[in-house]
Parts: sequence; C-alpha cells; structure tokens
Amino acid sequence: MALITNVSDYEELAKQKLPKMVYDFYAGGAEDQWTLKENKEAFSKILFRPRVLIDVSHIDMSTSILGYKISMPIMVAPTALHKLAHQEGEVASAQAAAAAGTIMTLSSWSSCSIEEVSSIAPGLRFFQLSVFKDRDIVQQLVRRAENAGYKAIAVTVDAPRLGRREADVRNRFRLPENVVLKCFEGLDLSKMDKTKGSGLAAYATSQIDSSLSWKDIKWLQTITGLPILVKGVITAEDARIAIECGVAGIIVSNHGGRQLDYLPATISCLEEGKLQVVREAKGRRVPVFLDGGIRRGTDVFKALALGASGVFIGRPVLFALAVDGRAGVRNALRMLRDELEITMALSGCASLKDITRDRVITERDMIRRSRI
Repeated sequence: MALITNVSDYEELAKQKLPKMVYDFYAGGAEDQWTLKENKEAFSKILFRPRVLIDVSHIDMSTSILGYKISMPIMVAPTALHKLAHQEGEVASAQAAAAAGTIMTLSSWSSCSIEEVSSIAPGLRFFQLSVFKDRDIVQQLVRRAENAGYKAIAVTVDAPRLGRREADVRNRFRLPENVVLKCFEGLDLSKMDKTKGSGLAAYATSQIDSSLSWKDIKWLQTITGLPILVKGVITAEDARIAIECGVAGIIVSNHGGRQLDYLPATISCLEEGKLQVVREAKGRRVPVFLDGGIRRGTDVFKALALGASGVFIGRPVLFALAVDGRAGVRNALRMLRDELEITMALSGCASLKDITRDRVITERDMIRRSRI
C-alpha cells in the first residue's frame, strides 16, 4: 500500500479501488458541485494568529459532548451504506470510533442494523434520523435506537427532497444484492426500486416526508427522552427557532454539498453576516457542531476557534474504510487528532479552552482592518 500521510490520501486510493458508481456516490455533490468544493476551500481563507512562549508540553484535547467525555472534538458523521466500501460496513467504522474514544453517528441509511452496530461495537453512538411519512416507522427507529443504547438523535432537517446528484443519475446508481438498508428490514422498506436512474433517489423521494416542520421537532421530543440535535441548520434565524424548540445542539451542515448547490461553506456559516449561528446559540448555551469539508487538524482548530464545540467528519471515514477497513478509519482519526495536537502546540494552546476567536484571522477580519 502507498504511504498514507493524511486523510486525503485515502480518497485517492479509494478512487482507484472502488467501482466508479460507488466512488461517485460517496464523493459527489449536487448539480455543479460548487458547494462541495467550497466546503473544503473556505478553510484556506482562514489564517492563524499563534501565541508563543506558552507551555505546550502537555496538550489536552478531551472534551464533553452532551455530558459524555470523549478524547477529542472530532466525531464520525452519519453517512450512508458503509458496506459499499467494506464488507464489515458501519460495524468497522463504529469499532474504529470507539478505539479512538469518540462518537460514531449511525445513519438511518445504514447497511448494518441499529442493533448489530450496538452489539458488536462498544463506545458512544448517536443515531441520525430521517423523518418518513409513516410516523410509526419513525417511532420504531427511535425506540430501537433507545433500546440499543444510542445517546442522542440527530435529525436531518435539510433534505425534504433529495438533491440532484447527477453522477448517480448518469451511473444509474443501484445497490448490489448483498447490500440493503438494514435499519428498515422487517418494515417492507429494505429494498430499493432499482428500475429507475437512481434507486436511492426513487426510494427517498417516495418515503421522505417533505412536510417536515418545526412542530415535528416538538413531536419527536414527546416520543423520546434522548437529546435531539438538528442537522442541517446554516442560518441564525433557524438556529434561533431550533433553540426555542429546546434542541440539545445544532449541527451546522449543508449535507456535504449534496443537497442544494451554491450554499456557503459550513465554516463560513458560523459567524459570517446573517449566518451567525454560533452567536445565536452561545447566548443560550446550546452547543454548535460543524459538519462539512474537514480534511485537516488545522480545519478542526479553525472551526473550534470560530465557536464550534466539535466537528463531524464523513467522507474521510468512508474512503479510509474502503482502503483498509477498521484499521483505515482508526488511522484517519489518529491522523486528524495528531494534526490537531500539532496545530494546538504551534498556536500556543494547551487545551481546547485556549482555542479562542483571537487565534484566527478571517477574510472579514482583514476587510475590517483595511478600513481602519
């Protein structure tokens, strides 16, 4: 195997290893894929403002998420169908997250069941929930997650319709016979319609509830005692409503650029202009997390400096899983952790609380200084 020095190396190797249809499904974004690219490139517009002569002989990256102690502010985002990448699927990803001492979020579109992941992989787990028209199915999924020991429900709120992912249409995306949506087995929903351009699109369009609204977030709180996170908020206005609904946390996400194209990069949504999600949430003591574009420990540091309590990574996990299974995911998490540790040391931060807003310079900061 080629020498792997950072998580982006895994994507190059995965592209060589995976069938084109699968790689494109994982890697692709909506329409022109502008947001997909911007999610990563926006981090390069943020610079560091390090402090020196500070004792960084011991770096503490541990943190607490919803009251649960984890080793680092880097968690695994919900992504679909891990068995397309590796035969052990989400079980391997969850095992790697547990070994790294962090949280794994299982997708509703998982190719391993809620119970299977729980019974085989130890550690902390959240469950990502897509809300379907049949609320009985939603209640069953939530109940199963509770019974299996998942610690929070992350509700996807930015996908009332599936984004137009043209690579999936061109490839006529379909599942192999040995991969099914395990969370829906026994509910007559585990098989996709494979007769149209994208089986996933056909299935999702028919099952996802496009009438989902804030009242449904309140309804979810009546059927579970688990903390509710909302995933897919990028504006201060929606952050304010989410907080008023009593959510436990906000995941700033544009669905990895897979839904509406020409959305701003998630990192820019934390404080820019009207997208002051962090300012809106911090006044109410609601944690904000970032999802999208993280490829380096430096990216993690920048997100924390702009007010995020932690980050979720998606595609790097899938590509590492495709290349080397559980060991690949564990190594990807280790590399991100090591990069964050080096960044903290070179910036004069011995703990996460030292990563403050004055440790980075954004384009907006530079514009303001030029006007002085």
